[in-house]
Amino acid sequence: MNASVYLIALGSNQRHPQLGSPREVVSATMDFLDGTLGEVVARSPIIDSAPVGPSLRLYANAVLAMESRLSPDEMLYSLQHAEAQLGRERRGARWRARVIDLDIVLWSGGVVAQTDLAIPHPLFRERDFVLGPAAAIAPDWRDPVTGLTLRQLYARLTHHRPVPR
Repeated sequence: MNASVYLIALGSNQRHPQLGSPREVVSATMDFLDGTLGEVVARSPIIDSAPVGPSLRLYANAVLAMESRLSPDEMLYSLQHAEAQLGRERRGARWRARVIDLDIVLWSGGVVAQTDLAIPHPLFRERDFVLGPAAAIAPDWRDPVTGLTLRQLYARLTHHRPVPR
């Protein structure tokens, strides 16, 4: 298989005993993925965002672009394995505090619609903490469903919000 490019979203809102704060966890995870699952070709800045769901802790979020020879299924499995290695437990309430969350947002191969894997990520168009960092590193990448670029999707999402003061 030729190399594909993946946009991977990273999020953390829980300290890791060795890696440290959520920002340090996200940064270390980006370093870990580079050369392990493929080659990281772009990294967004790490941003802070409000939690989604019942968690009360702020999240550290980022997006990376990675070239990889892994298929989407292999990438999903590898990301879940990396999450487990870093202490993520996949039981309990959805959207609870977690050491690391890794999601495939987009894939250069287009759309995947399977029971356990959907690319594009079904909620990415609604999440400024994904779209902002994604647009920062891949502004012209087109969503295969809407045909809009990440820059356009981010502008649409944030257009009607008041400007923070």
